[in-house]
Formats: sequence, structure tokens, C-alpha cells
Amino acid sequence: MNGYVSLVAFFVLVVGGSFAIGYATAPGPWYGDLAKPSFTPPGWIFGPVWTALYVLIAVAGWRTFERDRHGWPMRLWWVQLALNFLWSPTFFAAHQIGLALVVILVLLAVILAFMAATSRQDRVAAWLFVPYALWVAFASALNASILEMNW
Repeated sequence: MNGYVSLVAFFVLVVGGSFAIGYATAPGPWYGDLAKPSFTPPGWIFGPVWTALYVLIAVAGWRTFERDRHGWPMRLWWVQLALNFLWSPTFFAAHQIGLALVVILVLLAVILAFMAATSRQDRVAAWLFVPYALWVAFASALNASILEMNW
């Protein structure tokens, strides 16, 4: 597959998939009624932050795909994407705050594993995941706090 075609495919998959899932599982009254910690960002920040992160995720995935489509780093990339796409339906649609916490903690572990696996072959791909890892760590703390406050 031509490199530019696969890059476009990664953008469509990651950014398009995230928009579709976000639209289908948008926070509603249930989320609005939850007790939230003081460090909860304003709602408007999530869209721009996640959009930027999804661009980085797509580029890292594309770079990894172009290097080795079937290798361990690419497998980790697919697993993190599946977990990422699973979190919103688990939290916002199923209202399973505890299960969502498990999903996001496993997601964080897979993100870190991807970074470790790519750090030698493609440092750029690994570094592209740094903001993602930081945001997911923050989101994990937010998820845990919401669980504790609404137990």
C-alpha cells in the first residue's frame, strides 16, 4: 500500500472512528449528575485535546505499520486503539465507572508497552505517544475519583 494512502487510512480509522464513538456515546444527563473532583476540566476541553491526541495516535500507528505490519509494536497499537474505543461506551453508555477504570488502566499499560516496544526502532512513534500517556494517566485519575465519589 502506498505510504500516503495508508496514512490517510490511519487518519480515517482513528479520527473518524473516535468521532463516531464520541457522537454515539456523548456525555448526557447521567454524567452531568455525577459528583466530580475539583480537577475535572471543563467539558469543552475534551474535544480539542482528544482530536490532537488522535492525530498523534494515527501518525504513530502509520509509522509503525509502515515499518512492520505484523510485529509486536503494531499489535500493541491495535490493542490500545481497541481499548481506547471501548472506554467511552463502557463509561458513558453502560454507566460502568468501575469497569471503565479497569479498561483505562489496561489502556495506559498498553500505551506504555507500545512506547517501550517502539523506542528502539522508531523513537518518533514512541515520543508521539507521550502526550497520550500523560492524558490517559490524568483521565485514569479522573475516572478513579469519579468512581470513589459516586460509589
